[in-house]
Amino acid sequence: MKISMVNPPFLPGYSRGQRSPAVTKSGTLYYPIWLAYATGALERAGHDVQLIDAPASGLGFDEAMRLVAEHDPALVVVETSTPSIVSDVAFADAAATDGRTAVLVGTHPSALPAETLAMGRRFQGLVVGEYEEPLTALAATLEKGGDPSGIGGIYLRKPGGGSSFRGPGDLVRDLDSLPWVSTVYAGHLDIGAYNNPNALHPQVMIMGGRGCPYRCTFCVFPQTLTGRSFRKRSIGDITGEVLWVQENLPEVRAVFFEDDTISVDRERLKNLARSFLRNGVNISWTCNMRADVDPETLELCAEAGLRSVCVGFESGSDRMLANIKKGITVSDSRNFMKNARKAGVLVHGCFMVGIPGETAETMEKTLDFALELDPDTVQFYPMMVYPGTEAYRRAKESGHLAASDWRDWLTPDGLHNCVISTDELSSADLVDFCDRARRRFYLRPGYVARKLWRSLRDPDEARRTLKAFATFRRYLFRRSRRE
Repeated sequence: MKISMVNPPFLPGYSRGQRSPAVTKSGTLYYPIWLAYATGALERAGHDVQLIDAPASGLGFDEAMRLVAEHDPALVVVETSTPSIVSDVAFADAAATDGRTAVLVGTHPSALPAETLAMGRRFQGLVVGEYEEPLTALAATLEKGGDPSGIGGIYLRKPGGGSSFRGPGDLVRDLDSLPWVSTVYAGHLDIGAYNNPNALHPQVMIMGGRGCPYRCTFCVFPQTLTGRSFRKRSIGDITGEVLWVQENLPEVRAVFFEDDTISVDRERLKNLARSFLRNGVNISWTCNMRADVDPETLELCAEAGLRSVCVGFESGSDRMLANIKKGITVSDSRNFMKNARKAGVLVHGCFMVGIPGETAETMEKTLDFALELDPDTVQFYPMMVYPGTEAYRRAKESGHLAASDWRDWLTPDGLHNCVISTDELSSADLVDFCDRARRRFYLRPGYVARKLWRSLRDPDEARRTLKAFATFRRYLFRRSRRE
């Protein structure tokens, strides 16, 4: 069967695949990683699959639709996100011509299936949750002319009105059974188009595991797609893929592990590092990591090529950390930063404000804490809440959700927009603080001197810094309304 997998048009540079989709200040553009994994699964099942990434390719609505029509698929799968959902539904409706089935996938329809289905008229359904298994079953059923209403995870529009849903679909239990996503990128996408400033460019983005057992209230993937149970690829399978990248994609200079947190199982992470060392992996790698990893693990990973980590420190207040069920303390973060610096691992620190109970005083504690930790790079942002998460439900129930439309999640030019407030702070207060905190951190003379010195000594660091600064500078010097 011919199938089109589409990351549809929306805004130029729109990074739909990340946890908080937007056009980013740093020029970040994520791979359509979930769509690519599903593409690989469908190709392995014998289907002729087209993968279109419209934002990365600069395609408009008509151009993307023309590519779909030229492929002439029986099934069109459309990736979605909360801010773009109205546009995504319109694309799916347009793709659902006579004799062609179109379905939506992603976090938003997983969280709000009935509401999402009601937004369109022609597209036939959507997948709730992780979608390799449901899509593979759907394709096989459609190819045989069968009834897809009994497939787990598929939420379908009934011809006469209403909907049908058998219940959740199957998660991929054996992650080694999936094709290596880097081979899908190589076959379908322009690798140079994607960027994450936390890693060297160009890079590939893979997963070593899925699901997260931690209870953070705001994290969208475990609460809508992957679940709380941590599923692991084998050490050999991960090592094999990294070696394949190293040998077959010589232009690639880094691998980014897009797991929610690769450090759930410390012994496994150390074994992965040992496998890299034993098998001759020499490519740089980057990952998301919790601020509670021990010195031994950090040092072994650094020896095995770990260059940088993205860490959610979130707040300088233990009370705020408890309010989002983060499961770490300010003391944990201090120790982690000290250990990472000793191991020579660069840290990108994430700090959020607008947590329930947030005040001007706790925000200042967070800024002071960020300056104290002094990671390599930082981001300050109001807490982003998305349908399907505990944080979204709490904001809505408490009257602190300052949004009336899904497009409100973005500013007119596509940047992240603040859609929450607290008892003491408005949305504008939170944005103003983040603007001020960003300038306070990055415009310190000592920080600027350190980055210049490191860039002079390390060409890779110079390229990474200049690439990020080229897009980031216009926002760095923007003044808040209170200055």
